[in-house]
Amino acid sequence: MIITVTLNPSVDRTVDLTAPLQRGRVQRACATRQDPGGKGVNISRALSASGVETVAVAPGDSADPLFTALDAAGVRYDNVPIGVPVRSNITVTEPDGTTTKLNEPGPELDEHTVERIVERIVRRGARASWLVFAGSVPPGPAPDVYAVIAARVRGALGAAAPSYALDTSGAPLHEALAPGAAVLPDVVKPNGHELAQLLGRTDGDALEADPLAAGSAARDLVARGVGAVLCTLGGSGAVLVTPEGAWHAVHEPVTVRSTVGAGDSALTGYLVAAERGDAPEERLRHAVAHGSAAASLPGTQMPTVADTTPEAVRVTELRLPPAP
Repeated sequence: MIITVTLNPSVDRTVDLTAPLQRGRVQRACATRQDPGGKGVNISRALSASGVETVAVAPGDSADPLFTALDAAGVRYDNVPIGVPVRSNITVTEPDGTTTKLNEPGPELDEHTVERIVERIVRRGARASWLVFAGSVPPGPAPDVYAVIAARVRGALGAAAPSYALDTSGAPLHEALAPGAAVLPDVVKPNGHELAQLLGRTDGDALEADPLAAGSAARDLVARGVGAVLCTLGGSGAVLVTPEGAWHAVHEPVTVRSTVGAGDSALTGYLVAAERGDAPEERLRHAVAHGSAAASLPGTQMPTVADTTPEAVRVTELRLPPAP
């Protein structure tokens, strides 16, 4: 079982335009859709649709449209009531696949709610293979909340604790990987820009375009004790760096309809392969296959294994230059 934790879930509405977005103008939409959202929720949706046992842990009331949508999709969840609606996000998609997102900050979480979330995780954790922290941190908790929860789960469950995956950005990502962190992720999934920021660099665009440079940068995180770095690079594919080696993978070109959720899907593909016990390079192959499938789907629709084409992914070993 894979537990996902989404502290800032959402109801995501996608609006498809018939022409490029024009500020200050009235435009017509050709389609709209509404989906349960938030990175961890998205991952659980995709895992569930692919036949992988998962539970999405998130704050929110049972009657919230987020959870009624998960009920309709057959996705298991464990919600902690908060008495207010979860946030709403809007994605505007243009005909060429360009997306514009408007994200609300989300309701504030108090210490009591966070404590109840920890209790839910610990109660289920010994039966889980992975614990995934994904998405932004809402108002209220400190930026190190993911690091603190991960350490508490590891402390409570010891050797029975699940492996720990992280997909976030900004201060929560920095705090989780800071020197002295009690528990480091078994896999972390930044993009090229997030990887550069983590390392105090300003060359995010260069890393996104250069798999070898991204692999060399990711190696710095592995040297700190991170189990694996899955770095997504947009159209350049993704790299995976572990203590055993480094690989780059890229999918054959696809028609991009929306990039929203592609990173979530990449981590999903990695986890699906990890659940099967696949080797690192195969985990990367399925990560890229899932991410590419997500980019070819509208809005925040999440792909299943059946939507992916791993045979269209080319995986090559990266020969990283010696570390300085």
